Amino acid sequence: MTALPAQAAGKRPSLVLAGPPASVSTPLIHMIESGALKDIADKVEFRVWKDPDQLRVMALSGQADFVALPTNVAANLYNRSVKLRLLNVSTWGVLWMVSRDGQAKTLSDFRGKEIAMPFRADMPDIVFALLAEKQGLNAKKDFKLRYVASPLDAMQLLVTRRVDHALLAEPAVSMALRKTKSFPISLIAPDLHRSVDLQQEWGRLHQREARIPQAGIAAVGQAVLDEELQTKIMAAYDKSLSWCHKNALACGEMVAKRVDLLSAEAVADSLAVSQLRHVPTAAAQPELQFFFERLHSANPALIGGKLPDGAFYGP
Repeated sequence: MTALPAQAAGKRPSLVLAGPPASVSTPLIHMIESGALKDIADKVEFRVWKDPDQLRVMALSGQADFVALPTNVAANLYNRSVKLRLLNVSTWGVLWMVSRDGQAKTLSDFRGKEIAMPFRADMPDIVFALLAEKQGLNAKKDFKLRYVASPLDAMQLLVTRRVDHALLAEPAVSMALRKTKSFPISLIAPDLHRSVDLQQEWGRLHQREARIPQAGIAAVGQAVLDEELQTKIMAAYDKSLSWCHKNALACGEMVAKRVDLLSAEAVADSLAVSQLRHVPTAAAQPELQFFFERLHSANPALIGGKLPDGAFYGP
């Protein structure tokens, strides 16, 4: 790729980072709050996308320069010729079943039960369906899936007793568990339990390491052409991720200021249990390919109809 000399050489007037209210966005928020990008742009903004459709609009219409997004969405957009370059995978383990049933240990224990499920036909619905199928279960027939707009919406249903089980992504898991301790028991669900760890199930069923390449950061629009800018953003992201791990509560306070429904304590809790690690896309290629092959076998449309070509993983 050829860098844009004029843009790469000087300071940009503005830079927009976008991401969901999930763990993958935590370092992006710290990058802005800490002033890590002040030498790159005069104005740096963080925009929350609340569902994959909103994310796709952002990527297609140039509303952001860098976006945190699920890896399958990155592959899907790339295969549809959207100007996008996946720079890393940083989210490897944030999906759990959260349940009022303390005895439920596997997905089969939820057979026939209602489960709040965020993001129909996107992560985490995709991972749930793949794991169910691997165990001889049909996600659509063997469970009563109640689709909702986001993990935070699923969390709200859970803590207000409208469902007994939900598939959540961190930090919504930690937020649900925190809420049961901080409100009068008459108003919210009694004890909730962190139940099936979907990453552990993935590793067990596929005889692989217990992690899934779930989400990362992509350059979109004109930022795809600016390799110098990409390098700076990735260096800052890696540094901020490390800082957040070492200063979890302070990091949580930064996130809670920008994302409704999250508390600083829940974000700190989530940092302690989430598998967050900055891995450049080229280094993550074997695990991404394995994941995409499973998705393609289940439903090619999930990744835009075909496996991404070699250029998806970098020059």
